[in-house]
Amino acid sequence: CYSCLLASDAATGARSQRRSMFGNRTELLDKIRLGEEAFLELKEVRFAGQRVSAPHRDSIADELVAFANSRGGVCVLGVADKTREIQGVPDDRTGIVETLVHELCYDSIKPSLAPHIEWLRLPAPSGAEVAVLKIDVPRSLFVHQGPGGYLHRAGNAKREMSPDYLARLFQQRNQTRLIRFDEQIVADAELKDLAPEFWERFETPRTGADHEDLLSKLRIARQDDDGSLKPTVAGVLMTSQDPRRWLPNAFVQAVAYRGEEIRTDDPPFPYQLDAADIVGPLDKQVEAACQFVAKNMRTAAFKSSERMGRRDRPQFDLTAVFEALVNAVAHRDYSIHGAKIRLRLFENRLELYSPGGIPNTLSVENLPYVQTARNEILASLLAKCPVPADKSWLTTDRQTLMDRRGEGVRIIMENSERLSGRAPEYRLIDDAELLLTIYAPTDSTTD
Repeated sequence: CYSCLLASDAATGARSQRRSMFGNRTELLDKIRLGEEAFLELKEVRFAGQRVSAPHRDSIADELVAFANSRGGVCVLGVADKTREIQGVPDDRTGIVETLVHELCYDSIKPSLAPHIEWLRLPAPSGAEVAVLKIDVPRSLFVHQGPGGYLHRAGNAKREMSPDYLARLFQQRNQTRLIRFDEQIVADAELKDLAPEFWERFETPRTGADHEDLLSKLRIARQDDDGSLKPTVAGVLMTSQDPRRWLPNAFVQAVAYRGEEIRTDDPPFPYQLDAADIVGPLDKQVEAACQFVAKNMRTAAFKSSERMGRRDRPQFDLTAVFEALVNAVAHRDYSIHGAKIRLRLFENRLELYSPGGIPNTLSVENLPYVQTARNEILASLLAKCPVPADKSWLTTDRQTLMDRRGEGVRIIMENSERLSGRAPEYRLIDDAELLLTIYAPTDSTTD
């Protein structure tokens, strides 16, 4: 009964605040009794055999899109919207409903959504507790499209966005806004998601005991509209255990291939020698990606001068690789949903693909000479972040990951050309991806 729920919630009031909207049953029941509003949508669920006949799948998808494109909200399946009666979902059909929601989030919504989905038991008019599905959709970093188009929440209903509204929303949610993308608040994250071992490394002897003040000054966190302190994109990228919780493609996909091209028609030998999805805070991604290259690259004897004869040379200069990876994680466009950094190793070259065009007024030709940053906060944090303690693979006296003097591209070019005799090449692919190719030495390469 409702009074029992009140007593139960009072007994557990000392628990830490949950991240979801309408975080306990009492609060959710209060909202349901008041009816639909800007942050709440109610849907009765009906079945025809073993499939959901109502609400229509497109209707559910569009409601979720509208919440994501606005300030977030909760959709409850199993409650009649007009009567506010809790009807529930039969226990033997909860799997059908949940599967439908997951399919909609991944197949009917572009880019896909990952809302919090939770089954709750609420009291029906008969007094029995029945199952309802609570779909908690946070405000998204991206602009989503559903079967009904680009929608937003206006009052207690979804509305199609006008062209000028849509244009403003796209501007607000990408890197061209006054607040850069890496400074944007991640509405679905909390300060407790930021691991102390990762943000404490930015403390200095002058840092006080107010950790929230430190996070705010570093722009690891910012005040949200309601005054609460929330992590930023830069914050989750640098100080969370796994940024993919909020930015699914914030990782490095690394593959070492056999030969000089990708071939899948050469059995019995595998065309991939090694592969890894490299995750974690950005500095850890750089370190692990360098180790991946070091593990998979060849070291062979090459012709040298007559006095020296033949001597060993690595396939790639790891300091150049380090600089390239730091630049990739620092300057890639994180607002592009579905794009990741791709690291490809071949016998004759290394390829590094970084999502996003060249920022501001840069061109491929002036990359070695002009310094700019798409993600100012990330660049600032990487410039404070110490290089790994074990840096035997790094032949530099650098103390931090990022060099704010703009020497990274020059090091990539000079070190790699000195090793292989061929200058690396930058190439812009469809204004959407920057490809760096670093060439390996050949048998004819000499000192």
